[in-house]
Order: sequence, then structure tokens, then C-alpha cells
Amino acid sequence: MNWTVALPEIVLSVAGMAILMFGVARKGEGGFAATMLALGALLLTAVLVLSAPVGTGFRALWINDDFSIFNKILILAAAALALILSVDFNARQGLSRFEYPVLLVFAAVGALIMVSANDLMTLYLGLELMSLALYVVAAFDRDSVRSSEAGLKYFVLGALASGLLLYGVSLIYGFAGTTSFPGIARALTDVPSTGLVVGIVFVVAGLSFKVSAVPFHMWTPDVYEGAPTPVTAFFATAPKVAAIALFLRVLVDPFGGMAAQWQQLIVLVSVCSMVLGALAAIGQRNIKRLMAYSSIGHIGYALIGLAVGSETGIRGVLIYMAIYVAMNAGTFACITAMRRNGRAVEGIDDLAGLSRTDPGMAAALAVFMFSMAGIPPLAGFFSKLYVFLAAVEAGMWALAVIGVLTSVIGAYYYLRIIKVMYFDAPAEALETRPASLSVVIAGTGLFNVLFFLMPAPLVAAAAVAARALFA
Repeated sequence: MNWTVALPEIVLSVAGMAILMFGVARKGEGGFAATMLALGALLLTAVLVLSAPVGTGFRALWINDDFSIFNKILILAAAALALILSVDFNARQGLSRFEYPVLLVFAAVGALIMVSANDLMTLYLGLELMSLALYVVAAFDRDSVRSSEAGLKYFVLGALASGLLLYGVSLIYGFAGTTSFPGIARALTDVPSTGLVVGIVFVVAGLSFKVSAVPFHMWTPDVYEGAPTPVTAFFATAPKVAAIALFLRVLVDPFGGMAAQWQQLIVLVSVCSMVLGALAAIGQRNIKRLMAYSSIGHIGYALIGLAVGSETGIRGVLIYMAIYVAMNAGTFACITAMRRNGRAVEGIDDLAGLSRTDPGMAAALAVFMFSMAGIPPLAGFFSKLYVFLAAVEAGMWALAVIGVLTSVIGAYYYLRIIKVMYFDAPAEALETRPASLSVVIAGTGLFNVLFFLMPAPLVAAAAVAARALFA
């Protein structure tokens, strides 16, 4: 049993339990110290991920390859950014408790397990570990009705999605005779049975919920709006990367032989997500709800690469998700900094005249909005370019054209935020933001602005990761 392939996850799990005991020993105090320990644990785990051996372990239940390494680094970076955003926010909101970083650590562990799943049982174990932590952290602000409602909605709908996924897993096991990804791939050498096709539809439905793709998106706006803003930032990044990675591995690896069966389903989900994300956000006045619909649209763009199903398409998805994490982390850092008279504000109108009261933050938020709209030469343009090129190369012109048209429509609500900041009469100035938020805003902003100068490292890493999935 090659347990060393799971050493990063083992270390992070032990660190999470150690931080939990540390918090208990401090009698519930020490939220800041627990957060710093969690950040250290995530950094150590990232080092271990980069040095972990490639191969399978635990009787082929676990796989560690270049694909999993790429996505694990993204997940750990997203979790670390969410923790940094929470330091000052939790202290001001009275939420600075040691349980918060512990929950994020265990959610990250679940996400890492999902990425290394080589069996349907490992897949479900990682998915549920991540989900259970997310249910709690969504309702972390116990004194807020909105936060409690967000946690409850996510729990109820998440349980439904888990049921759909498990039913699909049971069908696949019944018709393939195994839950192992290599075993399922071998069972598909013949013409796939109807039961397997139905099973994969239910698995796709369960995973679509986790990435908030249409028609399983209904939880997203309410949870994004109700959860504390750093929690929303985490929801928008790490779990999405893990679920998309799982989507790619499940459909390309064991079910690669059924591409003709699942490709049409992914195209439908992608188109519906892009259209709904472009249209539903137009009338939003709350910036967190707007970001929820934006995330639905972005998942639709990412799924274009999966619908293509080629190595080029998978590379495009991985590049898209890496840039998506940077865009979202920076945007939510700006939203977290939106405070006035001692309380958090979330209305788009609260940004009125920001260019005159805080020109630095206005410029950064403008960069993130332009990047999300896909305006060159920012990073967001290249994220869409790679998935659209993959669709064009595969002859899926209609999908690429729909992607471009919905991008144009979606640009409206991003540009409206810029118009409010630069052309509307100034509202009351926002409070001075803490240094931790300024660091995240500056770092992610520079990444988006300067990406076009050096795209090669990310593109090369994504290409290596995509190649590992087809090896």
C-alpha cells in the first residue's frame, strides 16, 4: 500500500485536528492564531504536494499525477486567500472563532481527496467531507438570519444532489461490476448499456450541483448573498476547482469511451449556464448575488472545454480555472473591503464615486470587472480564448459562437459597476481597508494585468496536467 501518495492530505488532516485541539485548549479564543496556523498548514501541504510521488495507492483507490498536482495547488491557494480575507472581517463581525479555519482546512482536505479520486467510493468520500464543512461554514454567522438560511438551503439541496450522485454510482456499479475508474474503463470496451448511460447522467447531475451549473444552480445566489463574504469567496473558488477537476477526471478517464453519450449533455449544461449567467445578473443590485450569477456563467464557459473532450479542451479548462480563482479572489477582496459606519455593505450603488474616494480600490475592481468580461489584454480574455479555440478546433462552432455572444451580453453588468464607480456622484466614503485585503487585491490585480506578458508557465503546466489525464 503506497500511502506516501496521500501524505499531503494526511498531514493537512492531522494539522486540522491539532488546530482544533489548540482552539479547545484556549477555551474558544485564539481565532487569529488558529487562522495563522491554518495558513502555515496549507503552505506545508503545498510543498508536500509538489514533492509527493506520482502513482497510485490504497489498492488503486487513490491516484497522484500531474493533473491532481495542478488542481491541488489551485485549491490550496484559493483556501489560503479565503483565510486571509477572513482575518479582519471575522474580527470586525464578531466571528473570530477557531472553528472557522478548522472548517476551511477540512473542506480543503475533502477537495484534495476529490482531485485524487481513482474510484467512485473515494470520490464520494472527498465530496461529502468537503460538503459537510461547507454546510456549517455557510451558516457560520449564527446571529444572521440570512447566513442561517444560506446554510440550511445549501444543506437541503446538497443532500438531494448527494442522493442523485449515489444513485448514479449504484447504477454504474450494478452494470459495470466495479467502482474503480480503470475497471469501469475496461467494462466499457463493449457497447455501453442503457443502465450505464442513465448512471452517468445521475453522476453528472450530482457534480453539476457542486459547480452550480444550470439546472442545479438554484442554491447559488442565496448562499452567496447570505454567507459571510470570505466564506462566499471560498465557495466561489476552491470547491469549484475541485468539482471541475472531478468532472474532468470522471468523464475523461473511466467514461472516455462514452464521450458520444455524455458530450451532448455537457453541451446542453454549458449553453444553459452561459445564457442564464449572462441574462439573470443584469437586474441584480446586490454585488454578491451578481457574482453568483457571474460564477454560473463562468462555469458554462469552462464546460466548453470539457464538451470538446480533447487534450486541448482540458488544457483550456485548467487555464480557465486558474485565472478564475485569481479574478474571484481579487473581486471578493474588494467586496470584503466594502464597509461603511462599522457594517458591511453589499449594494452596487454603495460603490458610487469610488474612483474619487478610493482610486486604488476602484482601479483594482475595474481591472477585475474588465477581466471577467474578457477584455484584452487582461487574463480573463485569455481564459476564454483557450476554451473557445478548443471548441473551434473541434468544429463546435455553434458552442463557441454562443460563448462569445453571452460574453458580450455579460459584459454589460460588469461595465455597469465600472460606470457606477467612475461616473456616478460620490456616496459616503468607505472605511479604510486593512493591509491583508490590500495585499490580496494588489497581488491578484497584478496577475490579471501582467498575465499577457508571461502566460507560458501557466499554459505549460496546464498542458502537462491535461496530458496526464489522457496517459
